[in-house]
Amino acid sequence: MNLSSERKFVKDNIRRHLLKEYLHRETQRAGFGGLDMAMMPGPRTHITLIAERPGMVIGRRGATINRLTEEVQTKYGFPNPQIEVQEADVPALNPHIMVQKLAVALEKGWHFRRAGHSTVMRIMEAGARGCQVEIAGKLTGDRHRRVKFRAGHIKYCGEPKQQWMRISIGRAERKAGTMGLRVMIMDPAAKLPDEIEILPPEELTEVLEEYSPKATAPLEAALEGVEASADELDKLVETELAAEGEAAPAIEAVPAATGPKDQEGAPADAAAAAAAPPAEERKKPKSTKPRAPRKPRKKEAEQAAAVAAPDAQAPAPAAAPDTAPTAPAEGAPAAPAPPAPEAEGGHEKEG
Repeated sequence: MNLSSERKFVKDNIRRHLLKEYLHRETQRAGFGGLDMAMMPGPRTHITLIAERPGMVIGRRGATINRLTEEVQTKYGFPNPQIEVQEADVPALNPHIMVQKLAVALEKGWHFRRAGHSTVMRIMEAGARGCQVEIAGKLTGDRHRRVKFRAGHIKYCGEPKQQWMRISIGRAERKAGTMGLRVMIMDPAAKLPDEIEILPPEELTEVLEEYSPKATAPLEAALEGVEASADELDKLVETELAAEGEAAPAIEAVPAATGPKDQEGAPADAAAAAAAPPAEERKKPKSTKPRAPRKPRKKEAEQAAAVAAPDAQAPAPAAAPDTAPTAPAEGAPAAPAPPAPEAEGGHEKEG
């Protein structure tokens, strides 16, 4: 896009804004409710003007609208303009009309709180999902401040704000100075992202047919020719869904064998195999292969050599004689008792 194209777009937008201000000023008494402009082939310009009282815009025998058409063509340079006037469906839901009414009320001397609350109540009674009215300026003294009056849902950003919020700004001229006004209205048909619609029971079959036609075949057969209330239909649907869940493939248990064959081992082996855990959960058997001897480390070898050196130098102690008495075999004569040891000195002590 070159510079000349950008300048053309900027120039066209400025002309549109100036035209909107002009029509707003000229049709203010009739309740200006918005403007929609489209360039048509020919070339010609189609302008749709929304007003609370269309008769005042048209004028007697179309005098007012003819004058506006000439001004649009000569003063603002739009080729062959055609102005269509439409009446506002619900004036209380049009932010342009409500901001003008708020400005008129303030200019007549209403207190700002009374004017703000009455505007909010009128908008909410018309069916809006939410609204906010802002008034800024010298409200009660020489110091500037801003007050807000709100009710219902208000969105300040994101797609819900761009799609459902209607915003208009205006001003009110008072002796203390100019007041800035802004009115925000949420459309009554607004559907927020967190709102979920729950279908009634009678539409359940249609939804199931749309998303899973094969799964609803047994349900249709069960419902065919049945006249029941909504609660009975819900119970029937839950029963069918539970039956489908139980029909899922599962591991069948092997029946226990009865009779004399159970003692032989074949049916018992089958039952044991069915009760045994799967192969993946079984523990692997330990290997019976002997491990190779671990090579001793250097420190361990030195300590073993130091312990073995003094043991080799010391003489081995003599084996003690086995003096424990042995039990005689059955039927053999008892062995004689050993003689008593002699007293010290080589002679016995006399009694």
